[in-house]
Formats: sequence, structure tokens, C-alpha cells
Amino acid sequence: MATPAQKLDSIDLKILKILQQNSKITNLDLSKKIGLSPAPTLERVKKLENTGIIESYHAQIDPVAMGLSVKTFVLVSIAWQKTNALENFIAKVNQIDEIVECYIITGEADVVMKLVCKDIPTYEKLLFKTLSKIEEIERIKTLMALSTVKDSKILPFDYESGEEPEE
Repeated sequence: MATPAQKLDSIDLKILKILQQNSKITNLDLSKKIGLSPAPTLERVKKLENTGIIESYHAQIDPVAMGLSVKTFVLVSIAWQKTNALENFIAKVNQIDEIVECYIITGEADVVMKLVCKDIPTYEKLLFKTLSKIEEIERIKTLMALSTVKDSKILPFDYESGEEPEE
């Protein structure tokens, strides 16, 4: 079975790269960059949206500018002996706005979460009053982000050949 990326031609790939760099680009400017007229450009973008390759468009907000200066990564070990532990944990995590990303992982823990908070006291309150009250959590380990070195929103794909880069 072909993956969606295998059905994309070089123009579709150019569109995807440009939209990842700047989703606010006008259809006219996009059409000029890819060398098509506006109507077929818009048709291609709509096709990419309808097939689910383009999921959505977002404004990238600077958390520090919004007063959210603390970023932590939290490793969680699930209390698997509890009934429906994972399902209950996921339901509770989805109710906590400060958890902006959450992944099931392998290795040292079962889950890694990215949290964004106003300050250390806010994180401390979240840790002791909210996270520690989730009975499906057996163990929590916090990793504090000191600074951001890279935060790319462009997927690692060879937009020229249509293949994922080799390791």
C-alpha cells in the first residue's frame, strides 16, 4: 500500500515545505513560488487538506511573550496494577491545559509530557496539587528546560526527491 507521500509530486512537496515555513502566505504568492497559476495552486492545497496531509493551520505563539516562562518535561511511570490505568490517565491529562504535549514512550518511563507554566511556583502547585493526585501515576520525574536550542516545525522530508532522509 502506498503512503500518502508517495502520491505527491514535486509541486505538492514544494507547497508543503512553503506552507510549513509560512502558513500565512497568500495563494497568489504561493502560486508564484511554485510556478503555477493561482487556481490550480488552490486546488492542490485543497487536495492536500482533504486527504489529511495538511491537518490544520496554527499561529505559533511565543510562550515567554505570553508570560509562560517555565517549560518542563515530565517522565511518568503508570501504575499498571490499577484498572484501566492508561485510559483513566489519558482522560485526566487531557483536562490539564498546562500539558501541551503527551506521548506514550519506551525506556525509563511510560509517558513523557511537555508542560508550559507561568513560573516555578505555578509548576510546583501543578505538580503537588494536580499531577500527584492522579492515582494512575506511580512515579514522576521532572526535567526543566533551561533554553530552546531548536524548535523546528518543518518535517524532516526530502522535498526534492520525495523521500524521507536516510539515517
